[in-house]
Amino acid sequence: MPIHSLTPYAHVADVHRSIAFYRRLGLEVQNSHSDDGVLAWAFLSTPTPDRRVAGARLMVAAADEPIDASNQAVLFYCWTDDARGLRAELESAGIDVGEIEHPFYMRAGQFEVVDPDGYVVLVGQ
Repeated sequence: MPIHSLTPYAHVADVHRSIAFYRRLGLEVQNSHSDDGVLAWAFLSTPTPDRRVAGARLMVAAADEPIDASNQAVLFYCWTDDARGLRAELESAGIDVGEIEHPFYMRAGQFEVVDPDGYVVLVGQ
């Protein structure tokens, strides 16, 4: 049987801070876990009307060691129906976002934003 979904699992310096950032992209906390009163893990996803349809999903966990942003070997690619609108919304919230570019594989446009731990998030339309 083939897998039916894939969820990135990222180690982060501060789970609360990562939740706040990814909420700006529309993800909501679905589950979380605390150790000794400290938030240690969270599962976030976008709401979907049909649970059989995969939305955006991400798990974040508190890192055991400092995060080295220059050593991130993964990026997250996301899709939106309105790249310009989302970019404007993020920019107005004080988040540093890249310009909309139009590579051959994303003619409608994409932009880059970097999360608090240095993970690159590309958002395409």
